[in-house]
Amino acid sequence: MFKFLPGPRAGFALLFLACVGSIAFALFAQYYLLLEPCPMCILQRVAVIFTGLFALAACLHNPGPCGYRLWGGLCALASAAGLGVAARQVWLQQLPWDQVPACGPGLEYMMETMPLWNVLSKVLSGSGECANVDWTLLGFTLPQLSAAFFAAVIVWVLLLVWPRGR
Repeated sequence: MFKFLPGPRAGFALLFLACVGSIAFALFAQYYLLLEPCPMCILQRVAVIFTGLFALAACLHNPGPCGYRLWGGLCALASAAGLGVAARQVWLQQLPWDQVPACGPGLEYMMETMPLWNVLSKVLSGSGECANVDWTLLGFTLPQLSAAFFAAVIVWVLLLVWPRGR
């Protein structure tokens, strides 16, 4: 049924390249388009980086079917975390302006002054800068594109590790 798919090793290599491309675009948006990332955007970048590292490890390790399922599970877990953060940011962007939380301190300041658990809690609750829509592509905001990327990664990984007859 899925004979058009590459083998797991090539599939994880393609996933790694997609993650590299995603981070390259994020850096392009930050340094060329001058879009300053909010704390939720930074967490999404971290999820993409972990997904890419797990995919690279799966490609280099080249394990058997059980090993690919393990690496695929780690990729899917990192992507699911990124999808959750992206979905939360999309929700924040859909709020009426009178319901958007006030802007908080920067992520660097919070990391220096607060315990990690409190920083994550504060970032995931969102703030005003995370609700801003500064740029769109074909009518989609960056968090919407990020959520679509993470959902596609999860589907891709499931297709790669799903047992298939050859």
